[in-house]
Amino acid sequence: MNRCRRFGDQTPVALLMAGPAVTGLILFILAPFLTALMLAFTNLRLGSPLPLAFVGLKQFQRILTDPDFCHALANTLVFALGVVPLQTLLALGLAHLVNQGLRGTVVFRILFFMPVVFPMSLVAVIWILIYAPGPGGMMNAFLDLLTMGRWEARDFLRDPVLALPSIMLLSIWQGAGFQMVILLAGLQGIPEELYEAAALDGAGSWHRFRHVTLPQLRNPLIFVMLITTILAFRLFDQVQIMTRGGPDTATTTVMYEAVQAVFTRQQVARASAMTVVFFVLVLVVTWVQRRLARQEREVK
Repeated sequence: MNRCRRFGDQTPVALLMAGPAVTGLILFILAPFLTALMLAFTNLRLGSPLPLAFVGLKQFQRILTDPDFCHALANTLVFALGVVPLQTLLALGLAHLVNQGLRGTVVFRILFFMPVVFPMSLVAVIWILIYAPGPGGMMNAFLDLLTMGRWEARDFLRDPVLALPSIMLLSIWQGAGFQMVILLAGLQGIPEELYEAAALDGAGSWHRFRHVTLPQLRNPLIFVMLITTILAFRLFDQVQIMTRGGPDTATTTVMYEAVQAVFTRQQVARASAMTVVFFVLVLVVTWVQRRLARQEREVK
């Protein structure tokens, strides 16, 4: 009873403190999404003489049968399937390296995290210079040196085969530092007694990593993969700055198509339908990830 009375007395304070966050969620997330959901069932187009009308599922039928949108959706899935596991593995390796307590760890931690702090527009411009075509480009020169002169200079951002992997490489490099910090915090929270007990049982470095480190990092890894997946599906800045969806449609994504539908073709209803499809896709992917993680925990 006393607990209930104390909680009841603190309810106004709790609501007051949560008010700004809840208001922000309603104004900037819930309200825009509900607006997009309503507009997706209309024929709204800026500058069109036609009156606003309800068209049902026609916008969804059009985009799901549009080859350009399906290709953009496929590019988004390929990007996410490539970036999420590779970036997580790189971040895990960097976190494990930084956690060794070697000399200069603070400097390396700062260097690895610096790309996360820089705005994506600046990072994209720098990587455009790195991907410069011809033998004088930094990436071409590096690969030529690595292959002892066997590499033929490429125009990475205008090659239909290399354009999307080039953007994936940039994204992995730029976001790995954020994941590294989270995983590093998880590594530093693992009790040393677990490693000592495993060593006494005769476990080697690999077995300690597999049976002690990875199980203890389960929750940070799930969080990192969920956040990275959501960010991967939101791919837009790199494409807009570096390739503008080209060459042809090699790097178009769902977000890029939605933005182009609004600002280039002024098709607001079509862009709203794309946004709803994008939301459902991300929701399904994150639900599957959480479900698989829960099943793995129940098996263990």
